[in-house]
Amino acid sequence: MSKPAQHQTCGLSAALAVIHGKWKATILWMLHAEPLRFGELRRRVGGISEKVLFEQLRELEAEGLVHREDAGENPPRVEYSLTESGLELNIAVHALSEWGTRHVRKRDEPAAFSWAAPQVS
Repeated sequence: MSKPAQHQTCGLSAALAVIHGKWKATILWMLHAEPLRFGELRRRVGGISEKVLFEQLRELEAEGLVHREDAGENPPRVEYSLTESGLELNIAVHALSEWGTRHVRKRDEPAAFSWAAPQVS
């Protein structure tokens, strides 16, 4: 008897599952340039609640994409930054963003229309 076929996962599906949701790609993008404290990150993301930002950061941290650095100060000072894996994923997210921008531009451009003279035989 042959072995049952193992389920193969598409790499793209695995990557998209990690950044699934409204905010994760934006959070990755915001953290690519520099580490940010929670409040600054919330202001830059705009429109996200504290609860959702906290949850999204925890999930990204669990995936190994975001590093949480607690300075051990009072009042608490916590900074978030991208891990090496997070930086790599951000490059891919950026490429998807560029594609999306081009796609929207093409979709919104008026279709090229040309009148062709009917052929007479």
